[in-house]
Amino acid sequence: MKKHDEYSARIVSIAQRGDRLAFAELFNFYGTRIKGFYMRGGMAAGQAEELAQETMLMVWRKATLFDPAKASASTWIFTIARNLRIDALRRERYPAQHLLEDHDPEQEPSPSDGLLRAEREECIRLAMQALPPEQANVINLHYFDDKAHSEIAKALDLPLGTVKSRLRLAIQRLRDLMGEE
Repeated sequence: MKKHDEYSARIVSIAQRGDRLAFAELFNFYGTRIKGFYMRGGMAAGQAEELAQETMLMVWRKATLFDPAKASASTWIFTIARNLRIDALRRERYPAQHLLEDHDPEQEPSPSDGLLRAEREECIRLAMQALPPEQANVINLHYFDDKAHSEIAKALDLPLGTVKSRLRLAIQRLRDLMGEE
């Protein structure tokens, strides 16, 4: 049996029997490779380690979706890793986006959903008003006017690093004000 077939069989075993030993073997083989994949993509070691663990957790949870006839274990696992990396980059680019999104677009909104959304929007408005003007300005330019960091730096005649720092501090301040981690 080829090596990639052995790992495919382990995923099938996880899907069918919740085989923890098979998962441990997959984790030992792929964990460091996935971390390296993330680090080669520019992630810091800690973030890469965390995302590698999240990837392997996703392998455990989604093992029933794996079809060895369609892809090898490696292809399937690294596709999960790639998708999680894209999600992480989106969260980095738009860290407060989840505050404005509905979590289940398939479900019809109930009357209480509208009330919750209005409360959340009011909470965001109040938190924005509590920000220092220079932080509120970069938040508005970046998230509401959809300006890139470099465009904001040029428009405000600021160094790029200052824009990024203000944005990062503003997001952290918004999270603190809204009671999020």
